[in-house]
Amino acid sequence: MRFQVPQFIEIEDKIFGPLTFKQFIYLAGGAGICVVLFTFLPKFLAILVSLPVAGLALALTFYKVNDKPFINVMEAFFNYTLGNKLYIWKKEEKKVVGSKEYGVRETQIQQIQVPRLSESKLRKLTWSLDIKENQNPITENSNDEL
Repeated sequence: MRFQVPQFIEIEDKIFGPLTFKQFIYLAGGAGICVVLFTFLPKFLAILVSLPVAGLALALTFYKVNDKPFINVMEAFFNYTLGNKLYIWKKEEKKVVGSKEYGVRETQIQQIQVPRLSESKLRKLTWSLDIKENQNPITENSNDEL
């Protein structure tokens, strides 16, 4: 029995000419707000207020950041701005080394020692891994039996 698998599911359908439904709503909403502003405000003030509204409507409709719609960027901005933030600060003690009369101060930096494998230890490790692999070889036939 064969089933037809849908393809291109990430691409939205074009409903209003070259625009998707969301794009059409963004443009229609921006145009509607601009019309309302021009009817109720003086021309100069309406132009000043409607330019950012029209710019936002155009950005929501057409602008993409890293192939993602601009609405995702706005959502991330508001979540970051209005969301809780956790600030962690750890005060480290400073140790004074040297004589106090000269005012010599040095801070001791804690260094994390990362264990390093010497060449002999590395060879020993690879040898042990090779032996363990050769003792329990995995073959294709053994997988078929399970």
